[in-house]
Amino acid sequence: MTTKAPSSVRPADAASPESIAYSAVEGIPTLEPHDLDRLGYCVWIWLTTRRDSLEQAIKNANARLTISQEEATRRIRERLQQLGVSL
Repeated sequence: MTTKAPSSVRPADAASPESIAYSAVEGIPTLEPHDLDRLGYCVWIWLTTRRDSLEQAIKNANARLTISQEEATRRIRERLQQLGVSL
C-alpha cells in the first residue's frame, strides 16, 4: 500500500488539438465511455494528420453510437467549426 498522494495532472490548453478533438465529440451518445474516448482519439488523429476525411476517421473509431454515423458526423463537424477548426 502506498502512502503518497497521486501526481497532479495539468489540463491541456483549450486550443490544443487534444482539447479540441475531445470537446468536439463531447455529448455524442455511445454505449460506453470508452467508445467516446476512441472517437475523440480518432478525431485527434484526423486533426493532426488530415490524411483521410472526417467521416473516415469517425468510421475508424468503430464506436458503438446510439445515433447514426451521419448524425454523429454532422454534430462533430458543427462543433469543430464552433471551435474554430477549418474543414
